[in-house]
Amino acid sequence: MILLDGKAVAQKIRNEIHLSLKSFLPKKPGLAFILVGQHEPSLAYVKMKMKGCEEVGIISKVHHLDEKTKTQSLLDLVEALNEDPSVDGILIQQPLPIHLDSHKVLLAINPQKDVDGFHPLNLGKMLMQDSSGFLPCTPFGILELLAHYQLDFDGKQVVILGRSLIVGRPLANMLSQKRNFCNATVTLCHSGTKNLKEITKTADLLIAACGIAHFIKEEMVKEEAVVIDVGINRIFNGEKLIITGDVDFENVKKKAKALTPVPYGIGPMTIAMLLQNTQTSFLRKLSSSHFS
Repeated sequence: MILLDGKAVAQKIRNEIHLSLKSFLPKKPGLAFILVGQHEPSLAYVKMKMKGCEEVGIISKVHHLDEKTKTQSLLDLVEALNEDPSVDGILIQQPLPIHLDSHKVLLAINPQKDVDGFHPLNLGKMLMQDSSGFLPCTPFGILELLAHYQLDFDGKQVVILGRSLIVGRPLANMLSQKRNFCNATVTLCHSGTKNLKEITKTADLLIAACGIAHFIKEEMVKEEAVVIDVGINRIFNGEKLIITGDVDFENVKKKAKALTPVPYGIGPMTIAMLLQNTQTSFLRKLSSSHFS
């Protein structure tokens, strides 16, 4: 079984970004994080992303707002960052508190600074395979990891568990596109899918992004399938809090051709693609290119 080492591949990408950005010194890209409240996983994610920025030479700043911040105050901050020439990327750490209008805030981000890739303009460009947009970081990272290991799914069966806008829906579109290592036949499953086991067992590539610890069992996996585990679940094992994925790793590895670990699989790749998108935004600014 091949262990798909997202940590090592992400480090390679970071090294390439760092080397590229050194040639533009003293100019550096800028990435602004907006964090609302004290959601512990969000605090941890932003800390990891900032560490990545520091490593490659991106200036990052966190705008940490109170839990009771109103939507208009958040919109005012986004507008200020849109106008700030030192900011090349804006990332709003999700989830936002429920009283905030997340959709309205997302729409307010300048698409040229939407390095998370979730603005409707960037999602539309993804659908059209228009490279002037930004791809969502987690699906982008999955494709880069598959390409690194030369895992080609042209004409093969892909099954994705989870239909979120962050992973499932954009990834289903990207994997079905006529592009290197993709061009697959994709089935997108969700909580209402019937006969799920029969469907997952058809998959040459099985991607778990359902948010349920150890949901994918050995009997759900086709022999010699490639399995990508996007899940990050925090569970208490009786002694301490551990992070685990949506795949029953120890048993699934007996059947899989290749498998990502959790942690150090897709998580590092997601951060690497965020850094790459920020670099791309910076380089576009320097070359004075604009979205069409």
